[in-house]
Amino acid sequence: MTRQRADDGTAVELRGITKRFPGTLANDAVDLTVRRGEIHALMGENGAGKSTLMSVLYGMERPDAGTIRVEGREAVFASPGAAMAAGLGMVHQSFKLFDSLTVAENVVFAAEPRRFGLVDRAAARRRVRELAEEHGLAVDPEARVGDLPVGLRQRVEILKLLHRGARTLILDEPTAVLTPAEADALFAVLKSLAAQGRSVILVTHKLREVLEGSDRVTVLRDGRVVARLITAETSADEIAAAMTGRAVELDRIHAPGTPGEVVLDVAGLGTDAVHAVDLTVRAGEIVGIAGVAGNGQSELVEALAGLRPVTAGRVALAGQDVTHASAAERRTRGLAYVPEDRHAVGTAPAASVADNLAMGHHRTSLSTRGMLPPAAVRAHARRLVERFGVKASTPEVPASALSGGNLQKLLIGRELAHEAPLLLVEQPTRGVDIGAIQNIHDQLIAYRDAGHAVLLVSAELSEIRGLADRVLVMYEGRVTASYTKQEADERTLGLAMAGGALTDPAPAEAVD
Repeated sequence: MTRQRADDGTAVELRGITKRFPGTLANDAVDLTVRRGEIHALMGENGAGKSTLMSVLYGMERPDAGTIRVEGREAVFASPGAAMAAGLGMVHQSFKLFDSLTVAENVVFAAEPRRFGLVDRAAARRRVRELAEEHGLAVDPEARVGDLPVGLRQRVEILKLLHRGARTLILDEPTAVLTPAEADALFAVLKSLAAQGRSVILVTHKLREVLEGSDRVTVLRDGRVVARLITAETSADEIAAAMTGRAVELDRIHAPGTPGEVVLDVAGLGTDAVHAVDLTVRAGEIVGIAGVAGNGQSELVEALAGLRPVTAGRVALAGQDVTHASAAERRTRGLAYVPEDRHAVGTAPAASVADNLAMGHHRTSLSTRGMLPPAAVRAHARRLVERFGVKASTPEVPASALSGGNLQKLLIGRELAHEAPLLLVEQPTRGVDIGAIQNIHDQLIAYRDAGHAVLLVSAELSEIRGLADRVLVMYEGRVTASYTKQEADERTLGLAMAGGALTDPAPAEAVD
């Protein structure tokens, strides 16, 4: 039975939401109020209870205690379908789209306009075009979704919700896979939706986006609400302290390293997406690669890791030619690799945390006469879980049970533990909370200072500027600029990333 009360401008109200899992109190009497026409940020470290709370609101989990009200009506959602019928919609981190279908077919799927009992495809295309124009979500209704970049796929997800009449939109880490330009475009859309009276619940770790794009902030820590803030009256430092329970040094610029011998030497490298790339990385140095997504950074790293064929040029690792060596051979010769896609490439989600942490170590430090002693695997896992703050109930749980941020900590920890001369690392802190970001940055600097070479690719300019001793910029598959740490300010890098440095770069070489 539902009960309605007087309209006070509240879109969603959660009261006393409690949710337990075996061994974990995920939400502890959480209250959350979201008003109509506002962007409300929900923040907290990995494992703070954000995703669980949104799963309860969206009908994916049943609360053990507490009540939900949507637009004044008390509701019990047995499924996401019931939540959608009440005017809620959710965009997950992993998009729920059919790559083989068009934009229009995805948007209207299971809610198709019909004529004479048949799906009216022309009406579907018109509907999507009208929604896209109305809300500033430009996308071709006839485009195949599998051919679209990530930013446009996210627009398709939002159009799906609007087509179904969603009045409150829940977005889970919406900018984790977006370029800065795509993120800015998304926030313009969200502000437009809020101005029309819709509400947005934004689950994110990114302080800059929260400060620029939200109206109010609720912070969770260890399953409880620890702060309710008005965005215009707070600061990044206050939010970070509420999330972590301690003062956090944000956007720290680390001191430069002391470069030694060349570890990675790349000359004239070419692939299907990379053209005539020259670069070096020395021991005791972090070289950062900046660029808008899609300009060859990922393809370059895949070629260096042995995952993409090299069509021209030469790659040398610690003085050995590895141009056509396999990925396994490169690992043997001293390469560690943190890929951008932690799910499909970096880990085996169905395997346990302990087994994932053993990968790559199973032929070396953990092997005894060709065998893997289970006790050694568990001890190795416990050491890395503690060192990198991976929140897992036991090392035996599958990696798929971890949040995205904790899976990233697992991956970073495993690769750093190899102590390889060269580390290739892409997007090291994507989807990771503030406290963990600081820890990962400190670990990468310590790795550099121990005499290792690091090649870093990141979409976060603050991360590149904070960590890198030298910065290379890629544009349309080429390295078009090279800067020292002192030269690499945001304006200079932004201009180069937009194609404003198309002359051959004069290499900013390390000083011996």
